[in-house]
Amino acid sequence: MIEKHGLKELLIKCWMTHDGMWFFHCVQECGIDKTNKINKAAVQSMAKIEIKRLQKLLEIGEIEKFEDLQNIMNEAMKIFKADFMEFTHTFPEKNYMHCNMNKCWAYDGVKRIGVIDSYECAIFSRIEAWFEALGIKYDVHPQLNGCLMHTNDRCFRDYIFDFND
Repeated sequence: MIEKHGLKELLIKCWMTHDGMWFFHCVQECGIDKTNKINKAAVQSMAKIEIKRLQKLLEIGEIEKFEDLQNIMNEAMKIFKADFMEFTHTFPEKNYMHCNMNKCWAYDGVKRIGVIDSYECAIFSRIEAWFEALGIKYDVHPQLNGCLMHTNDRCFRDYIFDFND
């Protein structure tokens, strides 16, 4: 019998394989520029749906306080992140979230197919779409296109939120 954690890991790995194969074949058919555009659009629209589904499943109301955001982000990471995704998120102070990609599966895959110089990361687009779907105002640093892991050998984002609590 497969345990719950093992099943979650398998399903996410299969989903990421589908995502990577879709990306690869789209690059072959459409080129990297069009693939980046389609990929980001698909990720953003999917993310807005998934976070609202999670919000409904967890019976979480409107996100009005920083603590509400912390709660749904922690739950989202438990559900949507697999162990192989060496991604962390912390809340070092009020209204602030730090995300760090220790080793990036997307970077590794895109590098293997030879388009890393033109790749535009959509991983953080997913998280930002969650914020937008939940009506959360935020600033992100650094703001960039491309792949920070490729240009900087490390990848992170800092989010500052505008909660009046």
